[in-house]
Amino acid sequence: MRPESLEFFRAIVNAPSPSGYEYRAAEIYRRYTREFADEVTTDVMGNVIAALNPSGKPRVMFAGHMDEIGFIVRYISDEGFLYFGPIGGHDSVIPVGQRVYVHTASGPLPGVIGRKPIHLLEEDERNKAPKLHELWVDIGAGSKAAAEEKVRIGDPITFAAEFTPLMNGFATARGFDNKMGSFIVAEALRLLSESRPAAAVFAVATVQEEIGLRGARTSAYGLDPQVGIAVDVTHASDYPGVDKKRVGEIVPGKGPVICRGANINPRVFELLVQTAQEEGIPYQIEAIGGGTGTDANAMQISRAGMATGLVSVALRYMHTPCELLALDDVENAARLLAAFTRRLTPDMSFVPGT
Repeated sequence: MRPESLEFFRAIVNAPSPSGYEYRAAEIYRRYTREFADEVTTDVMGNVIAALNPSGKPRVMFAGHMDEIGFIVRYISDEGFLYFGPIGGHDSVIPVGQRVYVHTASGPLPGVIGRKPIHLLEEDERNKAPKLHELWVDIGAGSKAAAEEKVRIGDPITFAAEFTPLMNGFATARGFDNKMGSFIVAEALRLLSESRPAAAVFAVATVQEEIGLRGARTSAYGLDPQVGIAVDVTHASDYPGVDKKRVGEIVPGKGPVICRGANINPRVFELLVQTAQEEGIPYQIEAIGGGTGTDANAMQISRAGMATGLVSVALRYMHTPCELLALDDVENAARLLAAFTRRLTPDMSFVPGT
């Protein structure tokens, strides 16, 4: 990965961006894409749209959501403890004992998520997963008044875990799902800017995917593309406890994952596979019989319909502070999107069966 791209990747992955609070990630995305996009705009939802050759044909939308899961402050106790609710989907076992940042008007405030220690748990409590509303954030305030000097109801919270390289080209971070996708669509646009395509390309860092695909729904309607590729993470199946018979064989480091199924236009799927083969890009295939739970859902049924594809990166430990992926898969996904787009022509039909 070139140094400028790696710097952008680190920055956007580390930026706190729980659904509804994507502002810092959005600014990083705007700043990076201004260097090579023809125009960069932000809509009322907060989606950031970087456009290249906007008058070209066909109109193509890339979508990588920049929101992550997190928490939101709901109540401050007399003792100064912060009680919170979820933003997005959480396994309630994960937060216990984690360090966090509360993102306040004056900046990030460190804290820890507390629970009674095992020594003080009753027998029946030890055998049950905690509920999120039973946990709290301790910022060391000591009183409600002291906490309220720093924290307001509605302040978002994220885990205090950042991008860390690992062995053999792997890396871990709390927010690969899916600021990694925002990076990929921006990198694909940068690659396309080096030899401008016939297509109009709109690389969208979408918002609020984790709470209902909201940003993809509005940006797809506004842009009215004919073709769209959503970029997201998918479950790796190469670690203990994951059943390949249910998930398929998906391995980090073996290439981007091309989805096939009802949410995917068959001609888009075939062209993605053909592109990967011709460009020498390693790839994997996953099969999903219904909706994929990604921005591709909203994109496919926007207006009168969109020819939609889904390219994913294999991820271990999704929705935890230690998500893990292979950096080569990220780079190859960007290459695949760019090469796919260069193959599009204004008269190409994506009507199934024609």
